[in-house]
Amino acid sequence: MNLPPNGKSREEVRTEIEQALSRDADWRGGKIWSLVYFAGDDVADVLKDAYNAAFFTNGLGPGAFKSLRKFESEIISMTAGLLNCDGGTGNVTSGGTESILMAVKTARDFARAERGTAEPEVVMPITAHPAFNKSAHYLGLRAVHVALGEDLRVDVAAMRKAITQNTVLLVGSAPNYPFGTIDDIPAIAELGIEHKIPVHVDGCLGGFLLPFVERIGYEVPPWDFRVEGVSSISADLHKYGFSARGASTIMYRDPAYRRHQFFAQTDWPGGLYGSPTMTGSKPGAAIAAAWAVLTYLGEAGYKRLAGVMMDTTRKIQDGINAIDGLKVLGKPPMSVFAFGSDTLDIHQVGDVLDTFGWHADRQQSPPSLHLMVTPAHAPIADDFLGDLNEAVRKTKAGEVPAGGRAAVYGALEKMDDKTPALEAVYGTLEKVTTIDRRAEKTA
Repeated sequence: MNLPPNGKSREEVRTEIEQALSRDADWRGGKIWSLVYFAGDDVADVLKDAYNAAFFTNGLGPGAFKSLRKFESEIISMTAGLLNCDGGTGNVTSGGTESILMAVKTARDFARAERGTAEPEVVMPITAHPAFNKSAHYLGLRAVHVALGEDLRVDVAAMRKAITQNTVLLVGSAPNYPFGTIDDIPAIAELGIEHKIPVHVDGCLGGFLLPFVERIGYEVPPWDFRVEGVSSISADLHKYGFSARGASTIMYRDPAYRRHQFFAQTDWPGGLYGSPTMTGSKPGAAIAAAWAVLTYLGEAGYKRLAGVMMDTTRKIQDGINAIDGLKVLGKPPMSVFAFGSDTLDIHQVGDVLDTFGWHADRQQSPPSLHLMVTPAHAPIADDFLGDLNEAVRKTKAGEVPAGGRAAVYGALEKMDDKTPALEAVYGTLEKVTTIDRRAEKTA
């Protein structure tokens, strides 16, 4: 497609967008188990109102946009209260990846300034989000991965052995994405105190849900700033904070430690420049929307939604465990979990589910299917369990679709050298934005 010589009408543009969106997965109907965190039409309307109102504002200039200074400071204050971060501070970022990137940068620069560490390392569970590896890759750190125990939480004894004089950050998840389990944060924090190393808790998934799960009576392992030794926590507003995409938080116990996150330049001809996070311009609309949903739902609203999700999660987990051949993995304390099988090819089960219109993510090591429960799944839990039962029956009978993803993941599990898989991922990324001129040449 080339730039149209003459612009299309607003109605034509809207029609094309709606046609394109119609081909997306049915997230509103609960058919997708990741990527979208939908809390209902009322919340969506609040987000739209706030987003549209602040559409042209820019978080790079809080002096010009005093509204954003108010919204961000109040978001950080509310988040600090939820995470028990008394006296702490933080910033709003564009998402979990940026929050994690900032946590890694802060630890690296702190170690560089305080200890002169020239070859920094970050020690993390193998289940830590790929954003930590991405951050290490971007920022020049060595990523050191630690295996899990039988409970699908990081092996703290192995983490202790992985610590060296170059370790600048220890990482735990609350919860991790693959299995929904919360690492032993108190034990990791003890290592941090003993070795004088900062500890980051990745609460991108749980940061805005676990506080309310605990408040409605569920048992939640210690994970937030109540644990001595936790230095920073990332928590995504656009996950279970139910905000619009482009909003997360990075929180710090010690404001002096956060100073290592900042960037400033004083000799630029354009004037003094300072930026607290990675991005320069920040879409004020995402900040305004995050503030709006926090103040709209309040504690009562979040507790209500947490109750709906936890009831739905327990119903689905009990239903999975009741199906012969299936089991939920580990003991996930909130609404993110995986299930697998000792007797069936679980990825074949996933391929059959695909034919029913469900989108369950595939995982490896061990092979499993991943579910992330939101309020949108409450009305369709019974339908899903019925189709899952049928998918298991078909898998046992060998009635699986050809050309599914089971063969791909089966081959991947057997690979010692993952280079071909890496190349396949790169190839997929290239195809997303590759310009195909063949149609023009044959036209």
